Amino acid sequence: MQKNRLLQKAREVVACEARAVAALAEQFNDSLVKAARMLLGCKGHVLVIGSGTSHAIALRMAHLLSCCGTPALYVSATDCLHGGAGAITPRDVVYAISKGGTTDEINRTVQMARERGAKIVAHTEAPESPLAKMSDLVFCIKATDDADPYGMIATGSSLVNGAACDALCVLLLELRGYTKEQFGRTHPGGAVGRKLAAEGGKR
Repeated sequence: MQKNRLLQKAREVVACEARAVAALAEQFNDSLVKAARMLLGCKGHVLVIGSGTSHAIALRMAHLLSCCGTPALYVSATDCLHGGAGAITPRDVVYAISKGGTTDEINRTVQMARERGAKIVAHTEAPESPLAKMSDLVFCIKATDDADPYGMIATGSSLVNGAACDALCVLLLELRGYTKEQFGRTHPGGAVGRKLAAEGGKR
């Protein structure tokens, strides 16, 4: 394939993904606000789980939640089936990311979490799925049909789901009134930490 054709294909991919993310805004409804309020009211930790590409989104979301003042951890659903579920308490909220809502290890972990008294949020495109039916709240997010190559390789859809998580994190940042100064106390390292320290020194 010629260089110009490859570059054009790359531009088409980015344009397609940008459209998919932009379309996400029209999907937001009361479930987003309810999810934010549920996570805000969590007295323990928000435990984020996901498998496959959703694993990467879950890791990112758990980190961003903590950055925004909501204590959160990524938890391996597979490890939960081998004793790790003992860490789940009634004070926790399990945030389960699963496109189809049928992933076995996710659903078995959610069932154990329910039995242990935790609340469940299902982040899925399948509101009638087994995961959704076990959950206290369903946050339904669906990428456009052309967002992924072959409709299977989660390129654009992972960005859509990541953006949905971003929106939720920022709502929590606002609801909690989490300040830049509070953020600086949990992020003293790297370029961000140095920038915040320098800003603090100027005041």
